[in-house]
Amino acid sequence: MSNALPPPEIDDGNSVPPAGGQPANFSQRRVLLPLILFAATCYTTYSVYAAPPVSKPVDGLIYAAAIMFTLLCHEFGHFVQAVRCRVPASLPFFIPMPASPIGTMGAVILMRPYVGDRRAIFDIGITGPLAGLVPSLVFSLIGLQLSHIEIINPNAPIIRLGEPLIFKALAYLIFGNLGPNEEVFLHPLAFAGWVGVFITALNLIPIGQLDGGHVLYGLLLRRAYPLMRLTLLGAMVGVFAFGYWGWLIMILLLMWMGPLHPPTANDNIELGTGRTILGWATLCFVPIGFTPVPFSLGM
Repeated sequence: MSNALPPPEIDDGNSVPPAGGQPANFSQRRVLLPLILFAATCYTTYSVYAAPPVSKPVDGLIYAAAIMFTLLCHEFGHFVQAVRCRVPASLPFFIPMPASPIGTMGAVILMRPYVGDRRAIFDIGITGPLAGLVPSLVFSLIGLQLSHIEIINPNAPIIRLGEPLIFKALAYLIFGNLGPNEEVFLHPLAFAGWVGVFITALNLIPIGQLDGGHVLYGLLLRRAYPLMRLTLLGAMVGVFAFGYWGWLIMILLLMWMGPLHPPTANDNIELGTGRTILGWATLCFVPIGFTPVPFSLGM
């Protein structure tokens, strides 16, 4: 996920870039903190999947390696494009989350606001999800082939994963229709693929400075603002409708950052037909890759 620094304050969509020259580059990027956070996230992603008796240390290593590779592809997709477009950006800051089922809240890079033009911000925003989606789908497909079906006790409590449409389609391609009380028990590589698909779709939600917000603003400019407000409102309603309160923290964070995307250094540059088609096609991944209830306790 990419994010401007600091979060913009946009109330009416009429903000303009500050007068004067562009900010200086991050000539001396922080290196130590990103490395510490990267190492910590490697550990937390390993530890959440290596806990006996359910899993083994090798399972934790497989999951951690796969999910960290996916996140690296995603974040360095942003970073490389930022360097190419001469937009000052930090190295990725990975976010360890030992208490979560996936061990991480992803990662972010920080960018100077009002530096890149419309095309640059679009390119930076869209490249991360596309770069991370490739290994996510590869790990999903290979991991599902390594997974197996078990007959479960219908009265036994189990943790169920939400089923994004694309992951459900891949599972059907490999296993077909499941019988009564049959469940697919995911190989750690498949679980990493599921997490990658979920994170990609989550980041592509078109709100504020999420990757999807960069893409939608590049496509529509300030005409995107009503859609961004409506999407945030829909997310708030969805929390109550589905009863999944884990989204409250993210919604509060999005409200603090602001649901609207700030203007770029030059909004007048045209995206072109190719970028426009790619942008809309990429946003269409949200409904097939996202699940509103990622984890639930089932019987």
